[in-house]
Amino acid sequence: MPVEIITVPCRSDNYAYLIRDQGSGKVALVDAPAADPVVAALEARGWGLDQIWITHHHDDHTEGVEALRARYGARVVGYQPDSARLPRLDLALAEGGTVGLGDSVARVIDVSGHTIGHIAFVIDAEKAAFTADSLMALGCGRVFEGTHAMMWQSLSKLMALPDDTQLYSGHNYGQANGRFALTIEPGNAALQARIARIEAADAAGDPIVPASLAEELATNPFLRATQPSVKASVGLAGADDAAVFAEVRRRKDAF
Repeated sequence: MPVEIITVPCRSDNYAYLIRDQGSGKVALVDAPAADPVVAALEARGWGLDQIWITHHHDDHTEGVEALRARYGARVVGYQPDSARLPRLDLALAEGGTVGLGDSVARVIDVSGHTIGHIAFVIDAEKAAFTADSLMALGCGRVFEGTHAMMWQSLSKLMALPDDTQLYSGHNYGQANGRFALTIEPGNAALQARIARIEAADAAGDPIVPASLAEELATNPFLRATQPSVKASVGLAGADDAAVFAEVRRRKDAF
């Protein structure tokens, strides 16, 4: 494979990701919730750290940036429109911009909603997307700074990726998301099976990521706002997808 991806659990429920370009040996980190777990993962493999890719400004995604920059001399990459709230950027990208890692290339998608200026990094050649707190395993981020319509537009961008895209999200909220999802689709057999897999992974101490986009489309209630059965479940039969998404998100906020 051109890249190797390592999931690094951080803090109580965060995930960070190490991406190593196999040809060059260059390594990038997606988000830095804390420095120590990342250092441990790098040292266990004898890797350096060349770049840090930041998805959004929240502390639980940036707290380890400066310690890692100082230790490894890593270049910090983020979204130019939100640069005032991010650690100092060595490379500031616009939507549609790209960052190279050896022979590999990631492109930037603006997925604002959870925050304004939240981005995802997509390595198309690997069918891998690093979505942080936009599209999560069985869920999506709470809409703190944007609007529900904005968040739906962002999720729609991610839904347009190939179904076999592997999604690497920023937190393990899987069991809580599963309990909520059952209130929307209690008869969804694919959802029930996925919840069982998440519970087994948690019990074994294994990551619940990545998940394929196809799996999210089959089980994630936020993406399933397009489905007539979900529209009916929330009392919005015939409503447009964005309105149904907003109702599902409001219900999750109060869950």
